[in-house]
Amino acid sequence: MPRESLTTQRERAGTIEERMFSHYGEGACSLEHETPFQLTVAVVLSAQCTDAAVNKVTPTLFMRYGTPERMAAASPADIEAIIHSLGFFRTKSKNLIALAQTVLAEFGGEIPNDIDKLQKLPGVGRKTANVVMCQAFRNPQGIAVDTHVFRIAHRLRFATRNDDTPAKTEAKLLKVHPRQTWLYINHQWVHFGRDYCRARNPKCAECFISDLCPSFGCEAR
Repeated sequence: MPRESLTTQRERAGTIEERMFSHYGEGACSLEHETPFQLTVAVVLSAQCTDAAVNKVTPTLFMRYGTPERMAAASPADIEAIIHSLGFFRTKSKNLIALAQTVLAEFGGEIPNDIDKLQKLPGVGRKTANVVMCQAFRNPQGIAVDTHVFRIAHRLRFATRNDDTPAKTEAKLLKVHPRQTWLYINHQWVHFGRDYCRARNPKCAECFISDLCPSFGCEAR
C-alpha cells in the first residue's frame, strides 16, 4: 500500500470503526467487576496473563477483599494464596495492598476519575489507567494499548515499525481516531484480536475488514 496521508488514514480508520461497532457494539469488558476499585484490581492482575485466568480468581478475591478497606488490611500471604495461579502473583499481591492503602490515604477511598492520579496508584500504568477511565468513568483520555491493540494497530499500519512501544503506538492511534471512538476501541479490538486477528493463524479470509487491511493474507505467510 502506498504511503497514506493522515486524512486518508483517518477515513480508513473511520470505516473500520463503523464495521467494528456494527459487529461488536461498544465491546464488552472481559474482566468481571462491579465497582471501579474492582475493575482497577482486575486490570492490574491481568498483566502478563489472560483475562480468563483473572476471572477465575477474582470471585474469591472480591468476596473477601472487594473494597479498598478490606484489601488495605489484608496480608500479602492471604492475597497470594488466592491469586497464586497468576503470573507475578507475589508482586501483584504487594501492589494491590499498596494500591488500596493509597486509595484510602490519598483519594478518600474512591478510585480517582483522573488519568494522572490513577497512575500514582501502585501497579497502575497508562494502559490500566486508560481502561479504568473508559470502562469505569466513560471519560476516555486515550486508548489502552495491550497486546491485541498493539498487534492490530501494526497490521492495519496505523503504526509503523518505529512505533515499537505501547506509548508510541497509542500516540499514532490517537491521531487517526476521533476522541468519541476512544471509548470503544480497546474492547472492540480485544474481541477482534481473539476472533479474527490472532497472533498466530489469523482468520484473514473470514475477516470483515480484510479489504481495509494492508496486511490481508498474513495468515498465509
